[in-house]
Amino acid sequence: MSPHVKPSKVPQERDFTGGMIQSKACAFIGSTGEKALDDRIMALADEISGDKESCLLSEMLISAVRISRGAVTEGDFKTMNRALKEMRMANEVFFPYRNCRKVSVFGSARTDPEEPEYLAAVEFCMKMRDSGFMTITGAGPGIMAAGNEGAGSEDSFGLNINLPFEAAANAFIAGDEKLVNFDFFFTRKLSFVKESDAVVAFPGGFGTMDEIFETLTLIQTGKARIYPLVLIDAKGGTYWKFWQQFIEEHLCRLNLISDSDFSLYKVTDDVDEAVAEVTRFYSNFHSYRYVGDKLVIRMQRELTEGEMKMLRKGFSDILKSGEFKQSGPLEAEEDEPQLDSLPRLVFRHRRRNFGRLRELIDAING
Repeated sequence: MSPHVKPSKVPQERDFTGGMIQSKACAFIGSTGEKALDDRIMALADEISGDKESCLLSEMLISAVRISRGAVTEGDFKTMNRALKEMRMANEVFFPYRNCRKVSVFGSARTDPEEPEYLAAVEFCMKMRDSGFMTITGAGPGIMAAGNEGAGSEDSFGLNINLPFEAAANAFIAGDEKLVNFDFFFTRKLSFVKESDAVVAFPGGFGTMDEIFETLTLIQTGKARIYPLVLIDAKGGTYWKFWQQFIEEHLCRLNLISDSDFSLYKVTDDVDEAVAEVTRFYSNFHSYRYVGDKLVIRMQRELTEGEMKMLRKGFSDILKSGEFKQSGPLEAEEDEPQLDSLPRLVFRHRRRNFGRLRELIDAING
């Protein structure tokens, strides 16, 4: 484990969907079409898992059998197999560090070490390490190398993509046990999204735009949990300012996004402000999870009556019905006993306008 970034005292919740994907009973695992084979698979899953998650394992085995017997080409079969293998490999790398906060850093592979954006990325990742966050980069040159340099190899990960060019990992993460190699962009992006507690981006090209808009889309639609997204220019830079101008003058003016969507990200050319944006998000907020139609926000401390009054007055529009209440863990959260000590804010959420939910989290953080 890293000598710099330590695991948090309260374990982290690593369901990046915030509980949106519900566990299913064994009755929902499906079938190969052969009862005898289904029974053999279920018995094998029980034997392998020791009855832990045996239904999920059975479902995966049944899916694999149906794929092998279904209307798929050899190429499809290879793609599915490789994708699952890459997800497994990435999980094995991240698992020992699951209780360490992490920030993903995106930006151009073409940025040279003497450029101000590179130096800003080095400074940012050094300060995030000192604030208790590990760094995840794409393991390539440019801004990615700056992120690994700033955090140091012991406090960073590299998610390398195999390309006909730029195939080698940068010198700051090459050979490290926390380097993962991917053939597919989509499995790589999944690791970025689900392992991160924040995302920052420095100026970059198509890849950076893809990663930023993917992150915004997943958060805006509620398919991934809310976390900070910070777009950083070097001091005096205008890259993200002009990007912001496009968002305002085209997407917002044409009513293609909501005003509250601007709360989902922050543009700055100040490294210290960027660090504060990330760390402040976790000053009281810990995590959230959906339980049926209720949203359960776990916090470091209870809210005062004055703070509760402010929430009831200022955020009634995000309620589906009822009101905001504080409580201990709900019965459905018994599968996460490590979080029992955290106070909860519980309410029925409308599951839309996630920019307003981000504003609620900001209010919880004071």
